[in-house]
Amino acid sequence: MTYLTMVLGVIALLILAVSLIYTFKVGKLVSERKSTYDTQINEKVQEHPYMRNPIFLAYIIAGILSLAYIFYLAFTISW
Repeated sequence: MTYLTMVLGVIALLILAVSLIYTFKVGKLVSERKSTYDTQINEKVQEHPYMRNPIFLAYIIAGILSLAYIFYLAFTISW
């Protein structure tokens, strides 16, 4: 594994982590600003708010794919 690949992998993981934290903060801010005009949230979404949110699913899937690709490169290049 080259030094450049490792640095790019670490940068990608840092961007992913910062984006996830930022999304949590924005979600908290939006939930605090609920207005009286909002409609009731679906019961299925209320039971599993994170698994029904496509942004969180995208972060989870992107993180898993990034880690899988990094480990793939680490094992194929070093052997």
